[in-house]
Amino acid sequence: MNIGYARVSTTGQELEIQREMLISVGCSRIFEEKISGAKIDRPQLVRLLDHLREGDVLVITRLDRLARSTLDLLSIAERLNEVGAGLRSLAEPWLDTTTSAGQMILTIFAGIASFERSLIIDRTRTGREAAMRRGVKFGPKHSLNAQQIEHAMQLVGGW
Repeated sequence: MNIGYARVSTTGQELEIQREMLISVGCSRIFEEKISGAKIDRPQLVRLLDHLREGDVLVITRLDRLARSTLDLLSIAERLNEVGAGLRSLAEPWLDTTTSAGQMILTIFAGIASFERSLIIDRTRTGREAAMRRGVKFGPKHSLNAQQIEHAMQLVGGW
């Protein structure tokens, strides 16, 4: 069963064009919302993902209507994979996980995203190490100074 998802960013925009496109490719149900794609909490998307069953295909008109980033796309694709549902974008024919080629493309994206995450971790670690060599202290500042800590230890019996 094809199930559509249509989203526009502002209340001034209309969903009609997306709705017509999704109906034309046989979507039996369409989840719609007017909310920024930058929002993490998109209630209709959550409802749609909960609604999908094995064999269903989530159809979108364009990738940017569904995902905010590669990581967001991969997270959604993983949820779809867990229930045995597919993903198809009308504007990006390469994004059709119901085909072998589409699955391969998504796997490549996952590899690239994993590589990007590794690079970020490496850069962060290198930056932290350099900052520590310069004497930068990480973590919260102590609430008590050394004198106050010593006094507190005397009060509790010299722990």
